This record gives sequence, C-alpha cells and structure tokens, in this order.
Amino acid sequence: MVGSKSSGLDIDLGNHCSALAYGWARRTFDTRRGLPGEPLAGLDGQFSNVMDFGGVRLALTSDGIGTKTEIAERVGVYNTLGFDLVAMVVDDLAANGIEPVNLTNILDVDRLDAEVVDALMQGLHDAAKVANVAVVGGEIAELGSRVGGWGDGMHFNWCAAALGILAPGRPAIDGSAMKPGDAVIALRSRGFRSNGFSLVRKVLEAQLGPSWHNEKYEDGRTWGEVALTPSIIYSPLVSHLRDRGFNLHGVSHITGGGVPDKFGRILKVNGLGAFLPNLFDPHPFMKHLQGLGQLPEEQVYRLWNMGNGMLLVVDPGDLAPVLMAIHETGYQAMPAGEITPDPVIRIMGKGAAPAELSYVRAPKA
Repeated sequence: MVGSKSSGLDIDLGNHCSALAYGWARRTFDTRRGLPGEPLAGLDGQFSNVMDFGGVRLALTSDGIGTKTEIAERVGVYNTLGFDLVAMVVDDLAANGIEPVNLTNILDVDRLDAEVVDALMQGLHDAAKVANVAVVGGEIAELGSRVGGWGDGMHFNWCAAALGILAPGRPAIDGSAMKPGDAVIALRSRGFRSNGFSLVRKVLEAQLGPSWHNEKYEDGRTWGEVALTPSIIYSPLVSHLRDRGFNLHGVSHITGGGVPDKFGRILKVNGLGAFLPNLFDPHPFMKHLQGLGQLPEEQVYRLWNMGNGMLLVVDPGDLAPVLMAIHETGYQAMPAGEITPDPVIRIMGKGAAPAELSYVRAPKA
C-alpha cells in the first residue's frame, strides 16, 4: 500500500495517535461505572460513544472542518462551511444509528470580523435545519497569533460537538450484525467534504501556483469554488430508514482515511472484509486533480472519499426496498458490493489510474 506522507499528512501516524488518545480516554470510563453517564460497551473505536443516563441512552461525538477553512478564506465565501461542520459530527452519530438532536461549536479566531462570523453562523443555522438539530451553545475565542491562515482577513479554526439520542428499544449500529453476503450500498458525495485538503492544496499550488484558487476548472468554476463544495448531510436519511423499519447492519461515514480506514472500522467487529467493485465514480475534478499530481490510486482512495460519502450494509433481501426508499428522499445511492469473510477490503478503483486495490483490514477488535 502506498503511504500518505507525501500529502503532508501521515494517515498511519494519525491513526496511531488517535488510538493513543482514545486509550487514555477509555481508562476514564470506570469513573462513571454504575452512575449516570456510564459509557455502554460495544462501540469501542466506533464513530461515537453511547452513555446510559438511567435508561436514556445519549451519544456524543466531536470533530472539526480542518484546513477547509483556508478554502473559504481564499474564495471569500463563508456561509457554506456550516454544512461541513454539521456533517462531520451528525453523520458520525448516524453511523451508529443515533439520531442527532443538539450541537455546540467552538470558533477560535485570531481577531474578530463580524461579517465573517455572521456568515459562518448563518451557514450553521441552515445546516442545522437540514440535520434537524438545535444549536444550543458555542464559544468564540480570540487567540491572536495562535491562529493563522491565508490572506489578511479573519483566520479561524472551527469545531463542534454533537449530542444524539438512541430511541428506546432500538439498538445501536456497531457492525456486529454484519455477515458475509450482506449487500453494501454507496451514497453519493458532492465533493471532498472536509478531508484530504492538505493534499488538494499541495497539488493545486504545485501545478497552478500560489493563486490556484482563482484558476478556472473545466466546468467554468474556479478551483477554489470546486474545493469549497459543501458536504451532504446524511443523518436525516439514516434516521428515516430506521423509522421505516429497515434493519441497517452497518453504516460507515467516509471521511479521513477513506473507505479502507472508515469502512474497516466496522468490518473489524466481526473480522470481515468487503468486495466493492461498483462504488460511485470519483467526481471528474477528483480524477483531474489525481492526474495533475500523478497520485497513485491506492493513495487517493485512502485520503479522499472518491465520490462516496457513506456506506450502508443491509441484508441482500432488503437491498431493493432500501434503495427505493433512499431514492424517494432525493439522495443518490447504488449497490456497491458485498461483505466477505476474508479480512481484506477490495475496491475496483475508478480514478485516473483504474486498478483493483486491496487493503488488509485492521485486526479484529
């Protein structure tokens, strides 16, 4: 497998550091044993954690939009980033079958610009409406030179935490119901979401210069506008499918690490793998960018979602009705492949250098 250090990020090191951080966090679980807020077993290493509050099961997760903030600074458009921020946290909850209900956010800035803050919060409002969540708190911190960015405007980092609820009698989705032969459904993404922008920026600057964001892409948009494409929010769809009574055996939110890392997160629960010959084609601008940077197929499928923002796993008998229910909501979906007994994720890559890719999945938890 080709490494990712040339992107400016080392995915393997990032995974190792995340494991270290979670290992220390997990050592605190016993402080709430038998008390309200005790973390429930079964979701270790998943997209979120569920806590028991006297029979009421709540889940919590946090994330940010990373260096996509620089794209907004370059383009001068700030009211779409809220969709990226909301998607990063509510779709992690949805990956465990949890309905998102509340969100808080932290905006760290070097200095304040009221117009930029207003645009950011307008976008957060609009995205929260789509996700059916209430924004119940937040913090704006002025940190001066501790925060940097592009250009002369306000520079910022933006993160959020989301709270969700698991309906009474409804199990969390943790991948334990998955079995060989299950069908995998891919949900179409719009763009890069909030991941892999270190590589995006590196390639574009190397090929187009420091003002790459102003250069035109083939469809008439600038590369800055292409990179800023806001994220689709999938959580309402997952909640809708569960409310319809569909049994989702697994759900994977495809963000940093791509399909191999994020789908592997739930496959390892039962020591399974997957054969995915029919994922969505990457967006043309992804293939174009891959060609510009001469990036190996193995690398881009591990750093970008390559057109696939979420994967659902269902019983083969439920494939057709689930697809119909998805299409009725307006989301794009297609059968992508199936679950296999061997601990390998095989993908038919459809990027600029199509090839069959094999990723050995992490050992069973």
